[in-house]
Amino acid sequence: MGKLTYDSTLTADFDDRVLAHIQVVIGAKLRRGESFYFTWRDEPQVGDGRITIWLHPGIPIAYKYFGSRAPTLNREWIEALMATANSSGGLQIIPETSSPAVQPGVVKDEP
Repeated sequence: MGKLTYDSTLTADFDDRVLAHIQVVIGAKLRRGESFYFTWRDEPQVGDGRITIWLHPGIPIAYKYFGSRAPTLNREWIEALMATANSSGGLQIIPETSSPAVQPGVVKDEP
């Protein structure tokens, strides 16, 4: 279980595989100077609510992974996540799509 820390004040736990994929999407958007919403659901044991944050290139964000190995990335899932990030509702975690995996760190962001 990995951890996302936003602005040194908010932490959220995500599966390492999910965290690796959202890191690619968030990184691509922030590299382009784009701000956007990111919404996810809380686990049922902590209330089953949802959280929305405004991601901006000037706000610090950190990713901490539990496992020592980087998960293989699924390009199709990254593209689907990016489509949500580009929508008015912002980035939302959707179920993984099936696609040939790519090696960690090899996914190129679109211009």
